[in-house]
Amino acid sequence: MKICVYGCGAIGSLLAARLAQSGAEVCVLARGAHLHAMQSDGLTLIADKESAPDPVRIGASASPADFGEQDVVFLTMKSHTVVAIANDIEPLLGANTVVVTTGNGLPWWYFYGITDNPSAPELTSVDPERKLWQAIGPERAIGCVVYPAARIESPGIVRHVFGDRFALGEPDGSSSTRVATVAKLLQSAGFDAPVQVDIRTEIWTKLIANAAYNPVSVVTGQTLGEMIDDPATHRLLLTIMEEVTGIAHALQCDVPLTPLELIDATRPFGAHKTSMLQDFEAGRSLELGPVVDAVIEMAGLQGIAVDNLAKVRLQVSGILGRATVNGVSG
Repeated sequence: MKICVYGCGAIGSLLAARLAQSGAEVCVLARGAHLHAMQSDGLTLIADKESAPDPVRIGASASPADFGEQDVVFLTMKSHTVVAIANDIEPLLGANTVVVTTGNGLPWWYFYGITDNPSAPELTSVDPERKLWQAIGPERAIGCVVYPAARIESPGIVRHVFGDRFALGEPDGSSSTRVATVAKLLQSAGFDAPVQVDIRTEIWTKLIANAAYNPVSVVTGQTLGEMIDDPATHRLLLTIMEEVTGIAHALQCDVPLTPLELIDATRPFGAHKTSMLQDFEAGRSLELGPVVDAVIEMAGLQGIAVDNLAKVRLQVSGILGRATVNGVSG
């Protein structure tokens, strides 16, 4: 099988390195210093607290045209940047190419395969003008919810911090041969890759936490543990999680954890900053569209109020406006 990892940040690098180590034929699409390092020296994966092993050699480029049609494409860039590749991905797509979407938040194919939503409403905050829907085609998509944490130590070197779970699922809930093939591919690379009958419930379970923790962390500047331990912030997190849970329930997604249980599940990672706070502090753009704006948009489609989430979103907008004045891009 020919496999392309499109967007070789921390998670994409972890995925590509482990797949290559398992013997899979892998290529990556990346940019900047990380790309140049992989082209010259290969990609090195370090497990936490371990010394660096020998690098793996993989095809690396900034252009999809260099690789041609693939059997599987993993979209591993930040979810709010995926729409930017709509005009470039075509060379990778053959008649049977599978596209695995790994980004946080609501995916652009969300309404595909839902029989009681034949008109497939457009999520403009995720896929304006249906660019991804038309360029990729929702029939190619397999959903994936990613739980590992990793970070780029330096160009060409990625460190796996914790976690191995990549939950997979077909948008229509079927147990297809292709989703089983992708699961086996990931399992061969040492990942836990269960196939879920209802991938949307898995998406909402992670999103309920992300939609609260991420924007609130930008407002407060706090780690996960500091937010949980601060009484006022704790109450705000619970309220937002309850709002988002209400949307999931309206969409017939039976989320298995309550907001309090989600917070308790987060406590072991209290020393960590959210990815959104890390991006903000580094001056990078934020995953607001699929993680926050799409939730607010979906609430509107369902006629549900999310006043607290909307208020925090406005606060983030204000902070980004001031940050831009100070030279930091939001």
